[in-house]
Amino acid sequence: MLKLPIIILNVKAYAESIGEKGLALAKACKEVSKDTGVEIAIAPQQVDLAWIAKQVEIPCFSQHVDAISPGSYTGFVSLEAIKSAGAVGTLLNHSEHPMKIIEIDKIIQRSNELDLLVVACTNNLSVTKAIAELSPYAIAVEPPELIGSGIPVSKADPEIVSNSVKAVKKIDNNIVVLCGAGISTGDDVRAAIELGAEGVLLASGVVKAKDPKKALLDLASF
Repeated sequence: MLKLPIIILNVKAYAESIGEKGLALAKACKEVSKDTGVEIAIAPQQVDLAWIAKQVEIPCFSQHVDAISPGSYTGFVSLEAIKSAGAVGTLLNHSEHPMKIIEIDKIIQRSNELDLLVVACTNNLSVTKAIAELSPYAIAVEPPELIGSGIPVSKADPEIVSNSVKAVKKIDNNIVVLCGAGISTGDDVRAAIELGAEGVLLASGVVKAKDPKKALLDLASF
């Protein structure tokens, strides 16, 4: 299992995270993690996942997988493929890539068989409760209107974080609860942890920063 609290960097499909730029971000995560002792994971662009996972000794996540087993599926991504690529798990159901609950359930069950970790994103309390019943490794609470806004959910809507933590732990105390959307500073991380979160999921605050390593150092200063 991963060390908590954890910072997970989702690089999305930004121009600033393609190819060598994505590798540089991963190396910055590795250096900051080593210097601070804070667990930092990265979700590279899908086409860079295997390449980056082989070059950095930090946890790497896929940004998405499909509810399939290996077979005749063109353009789909399987859990088996991301495991072979070196990923420790996958993000699922991001607001930018929503999924059906039946697909999420199938992926979580299969991930358990493959010893992979699922970080499922949710956008409100009812969805959080429904996915908690499926027992993923982690749930990341991300109101979509705050994603990329620079306004942290821990400050804009602190109750959704604290209420989500309570609801998830009541259903399954082993699920890790992460806070996402608008996280960009160490103060944001600290606020999320004070509300009961066990880490954060973020993207543009680091990927689009003028100095990503400096941004990561700030985030890890909580």
